[in-house]
Amino acid sequence: MFQPNHQHLISPRALSTRESSALNPVDRNDPFGIVESETQREEFRKVEFIKLQDELQNLGLRIKHHEENLKFLKNCKNRLEESIFDIQVTRGKYHSSEVKNENENNNHFQTEEDTVEQILRHEKSAAAILYQLKTRHGTQAPNLALTKDVLGIVATLGKVDNDNLSRILSEYLGLETMLAIVCKTYEGVKALELYDREGRINNCTGLHGLGSTIGRPVDGRFLVICLENLRPYAGEFVADDPQRKISLLKPRLPNGDCPAGFVGFAVNMIILDSANLFFLTGSGHGLRETLFYSLFSRLQVYRTRAEMLLAVPCINDGAVSLDGGIIRSNGIFYLGSRKDTEVRFPIDSGTTNLPPDYIQAEENMKKMNWEKERLLEDMQREQALMNHVKGKYDSKKQEFVKFIAQGSHGPFQFIPLKL
Repeated sequence: MFQPNHQHLISPRALSTRESSALNPVDRNDPFGIVESETQREEFRKVEFIKLQDELQNLGLRIKHHEENLKFLKNCKNRLEESIFDIQVTRGKYHSSEVKNENENNNHFQTEEDTVEQILRHEKSAAAILYQLKTRHGTQAPNLALTKDVLGIVATLGKVDNDNLSRILSEYLGLETMLAIVCKTYEGVKALELYDREGRINNCTGLHGLGSTIGRPVDGRFLVICLENLRPYAGEFVADDPQRKISLLKPRLPNGDCPAGFVGFAVNMIILDSANLFFLTGSGHGLRETLFYSLFSRLQVYRTRAEMLLAVPCINDGAVSLDGGIIRSNGIFYLGSRKDTEVRFPIDSGTTNLPPDYIQAEENMKKMNWEKERLLEDMQREQALMNHVKGKYDSKKQEFVKFIAQGSHGPFQFIPLKL
């Protein structure tokens, strides 16, 4: 019987296909095999694409989380620094009386009576003549046509809390300004001096006439300030401040720090009594935002001359120091020894002693400084963590871009992630 040869039972095509499959996973001549292989690769790329994209997204979210933490910590630090600075300003004001004068002892307490006496020594000044009128007519003086619109003399309309401040602010303004007459309206200014048809001063009327009648004619020029014509401060006020201090941004050095020795702004260091505090012009503005803002603007006050000179980069509208330094304006310095102005601001007796909570404020500042140090440590740690995650993000991003580039002929495109 014929025995079949088993080799003839296997078709040549099948044998060829099997051998080819053993050598290559896909027969390039088999369209069904090619489709199946390409589909698997695309599925694999989809999975890898989604995996890389998710990893990038997660890293991006972690970076954002660290950024938000840093922002929160920085805001906390800034608030602490503001609180510390406010305590330092308060402490600086009360320690300022310890600064020694160059020329004399500071033991004398300048009172309102002292200021008036200093004014009266300038017998032929317009300010002294007005005070003579007040002395002669007493309570009727404010009702006289000549003086009913006069609010007072600059030197008597505000007080300060220590003698050093009185001396330096008075020197900064100068004698002429300290003796200036302050009128509420322009009508009051016109009443003080009248002219004839040729434009010459009528010495028989106004303040000149008054001086002549008491044997003290006005000597030379005198300064008059009209409140209604001044351009008032137009910003905000310090919330809940009984003195209605104006809100001014504290000076900052180029590195962002507040300069050492900064005590405050001169305009806010003037203390107004109740009558002057509640006085308002016809347009509804007080003395601080009209008269004293016009005189001092943003004049900065420092504890010492050395500290003031270190703060020059952030001084724009002038500065003074409690030991006698003066910067008139940006780039204009007053050198030499101080010379006391003959008329000075009186000192407010209610602020010469340290407040009862002074020790508590010092303790609070120590706690705040400790908290600030802890915050700085937290910020450094958070920054290090964020830098680490950013490094991983950049590495993963390069891997993702490379993956996209390798399959750029395929259906995937790189879409940058928005963090």
